[in-house]
Amino acid sequence: MFDREAPSVYVGQLLRQLREERGISIRELSRISGLSANALSMIERGRTSPSVSTLYRLTDALNVPITALFRQDQAQEAIVFRSVTNRTRVPFPLGLWEGLGGEAFIGRMQPFMLTLESGAESGKEKIVHTGHEFVICLRGRLEFEVEGKFYSLEAGDSLLFAARLSHRWRNPGNTVTNAIIVLSGFEEYEKPAIFHFPPET
Repeated sequence: MFDREAPSVYVGQLLRQLREERGISIRELSRISGLSANALSMIERGRTSPSVSTLYRLTDALNVPITALFRQDQAQEAIVFRSVTNRTRVPFPLGLWEGLGGEAFIGRMQPFMLTLESGAESGKEKIVHTGHEFVICLRGRLEFEVEGKFYSLEAGDSLLFAARLSHRWRNPGNTVTNAIIVLSGFEEYEKPAIFHFPPET
């Protein structure tokens, strides 16, 4: 099992921004979400990280989709360094999404890491977007379906395909899977990483 409560100052900051944009006080958000005001304050200050269920309760209370956590208002840079302790981390059902700098990169490339528990999947809906997709399995097993064809990846195996081809993924094994996915060449208006964020199950 991985740490589903990985620290994420970024998530706390963005949740606070979403709350303030809607003119909602911490006390009011506490009433709507059913979470204590103290817990909300700790999350917003990055002192604690929300669990999957807490994230969904908060985004529901703020009336925004979970994918709103991928919104980026920060300046885009030509060079982006990310230390392992300073990654954007967003948990989802049976998994963890970790940004590897693409959120702040000026170019059309978005690398990210997925940590997937047994049974984790991208969802029933197939993913389609512009550009290209590269996948490398670092640990465990990862099954990719691309245009109806299945590819079974184990540690060290890789897959490369045109992202316009419908695809989805899942961890079919009994152990945790780690994989890096690199999206590139997509349209400027697209943020394809959000398509790889599984829905609540």
